[in-house]
Amino acid sequence: MTRPISLAPLTVLELDPAEMVECAAQAGFDAVGLRLIRATDAEPLRPTIGMTPLIRETRRRLDDTGLALIDIEVLRLTPQTRIRRDFAAFVETGAYLGASQILVTGNDPDHARLADNLGELADLAADYALAANLEPMPWTDVANLQQGAAIVARCGHPNVGLLVDALHYDRALNTPADLAALPSDWFRYVQICDGVPERPTTVEALRYQGRNARLFPGAGNIDLVGMLRALPRDVPVSVEAPVLWQASALDRSRAALCGAREVLDLADADCRHLA
Repeated sequence: MTRPISLAPLTVLELDPAEMVECAAQAGFDAVGLRLIRATDAEPLRPTIGMTPLIRETRRRLDDTGLALIDIEVLRLTPQTRIRRDFAAFVETGAYLGASQILVTGNDPDHARLADNLGELADLAADYALAANLEPMPWTDVANLQQGAAIVARCGHPNVGLLVDALHYDRALNTPADLAALPSDWFRYVQICDGVPERPTTVEALRYQGRNARLFPGAGNIDLVGMLRALPRDVPVSVEAPVLWQASALDRSRAALCGAREVLDLADADCRHLA
């Protein structure tokens, strides 16, 4: 079975969105994800909201390459968030580019308020044919799959999904059984990478590994095959694999895609065997 494989922004964070589309196409990806709002102050500040020249050029390259745009990122839901005031222009920009998914992080310890804001974001996104996807991360207020699932269930909105990142899933000691117990329609896409066997023991180390020191799919010890088998068989796969390797963005992208294809071949072969 074939399914779309997308290049995630964190894998080649030095590239702007237009450059990233070109890189993903040259590397052989089917799709791409784009970071329109930076995740840290250390990242370059680029004109990526609204009809800027960079955004228009990115749309042109998407059209020229034929790549799909899976997701745009990253929206943080905080206690101060006001959905339409803060995120309307972001959602409009994503719709102009042709995105279908929004990556959302939970940075609010009040999970009831977080669920309410997630639902309001889902309403706004639905107006533009996008969906909101909550990603559990160990350094946020939604630290694991169980907390994410509880918030999505509490939200109860049909336009909300749960985004599983392989590294965070593994570091939280989640299992394929945990995934299989959840509604399949919650999963709109999945992020994969690999990791070293030793799990970090501090939040700072988890954050550093997540942003800088992952491994390409198949190069570590995360049970990616088991994880993928527990998810819908046609779910798009985004390869989020920032690695400590001084190679070009194109070479890193090609290596990431090669690893992802090998892992997906194993997962899909196992699925055919079980069928």
